[in-house]
Amino acid sequence: MSYIPNTEGDLKIMLKKLGVDDFNELIGAIPESLRLKGKLKLPERLSELELKNLLSGLAKENKNTDSIISFLGGGAYDHFIPSVINHILLRSEFYTAYTPYQPEVSQGTLQSIYEYQSMICQLTGMEVSNASMYDGASAVAEAALLSIAETGRKEILVSAGLNPNYLKVLNTYCERGGIKIRKIDLEDGITDYKLLGEKISAKTAGVILQSPNFFGLIENGEEIVGKTHPAGALLIMVCDPISLAILKTPGEYGADIAVGEGQALGNNLNFGGPFLGYFACRKSLVRRMPGRIVGATVDSNGKRGFVLVLQTREQHIRREKATSNICTNEALCALAAAIYLSLLGKNGLKKVAELCLQKSHYAAQQISRIDGFKIKFKKPFFKEFVIEAPLPAKRIIKLLLKKNIFAGIDLSTFDRKLRNCLMISVTEKRSKEEIDYLVDCLKRLIE
Repeated sequence: MSYIPNTEGDLKIMLKKLGVDDFNELIGAIPESLRLKGKLKLPERLSELELKNLLSGLAKENKNTDSIISFLGGGAYDHFIPSVINHILLRSEFYTAYTPYQPEVSQGTLQSIYEYQSMICQLTGMEVSNASMYDGASAVAEAALLSIAETGRKEILVSAGLNPNYLKVLNTYCERGGIKIRKIDLEDGITDYKLLGEKISAKTAGVILQSPNFFGLIENGEEIVGKTHPAGALLIMVCDPISLAILKTPGEYGADIAVGEGQALGNNLNFGGPFLGYFACRKSLVRRMPGRIVGATVDSNGKRGFVLVLQTREQHIRREKATSNICTNEALCALAAAIYLSLLGKNGLKKVAELCLQKSHYAAQQISRIDGFKIKFKKPFFKEFVIEAPLPAKRIIKLLLKKNIFAGIDLSTFDRKLRNCLMISVTEKRSKEEIDYLVDCLKRLIE
């Protein structure tokens, strides 16, 4: 039973039980200079009503997508989320549940994971999917490690079109393992396929290609796979799952592994997380896949049921045989994705993708007509694009925030050469009126 002292007398009783006369004896290892002198400067206690009013007031100081028009992207997108998703997610059996350590007892949880895996396979055109990763960045890094384990090689070629935040995580994963990361430069915003052909070798374990890439541009997967497989390397494709409703899937290109950020599938922006990393691959690689995989089977009475068929993480098997030390999967986020995909279906998801495509191209067209503004890359794009402006992107973002617009991403954050470049994302949520308002605000900046 826990015991919390709340008076000086209680503290003395507790110390006596511990066999010490003074509290300072318990913290003797902490230098005197680091110890608090005096009492904590805490505010006066509040009633529930007062506390609620205080926190509500603080929350109103935040700017969010309920009150601001968002054109932010770069891996996190403001898509519409049907209200039924939260109604299901907030059911106690889902919302409060943790990893099922006696999984077969948790048939509902296992079924939801199985359905998620099945839909990710359909979406990516791959043969098997796991029960999700932490986020898109960790999924990319785990895919690189899989390619190294499969081929026995120690080099990864990465298109410079990969999300720079993913690249940082990849470098962190590989830094101490003697794994060499080599970047393939871009040409007009997309991968330099000729350069890739020159750099790929018998040392290359895998090639990482993002499409649509970080700048929103659509890559040619056939060009990449034609250079990757003959060299004995694996092709890892990183894709926006919404785009796969209208673009060729990784499976159709012949990719070995498909990964990406699944936040767009029914998950909120959540101040940057938690997110959802999807991970799918061809069947021959299944035993090297990180995380866990749920399968469907029948019991002794012939009744359908679900089991964990593979869980090759270090908590479940001998550490030296584990494929990864990644542990908790983002099950609640994966459930949101499964509900979203089942609600929209094939046609609904295609409609969302088409709206993103049409609205983003309308926005790009209108902005490029403003004097001094032009589209940076002359390549096909999906739902985000880069505008080169006559003034610094940082300044545009600051000024438009006063107009209740999140204008986009300042690309100089990632590359100083792109100081005047603003990356704008347009999802199905943005109306024509909102896009026209953005265009009008940009026009006023140069008047």
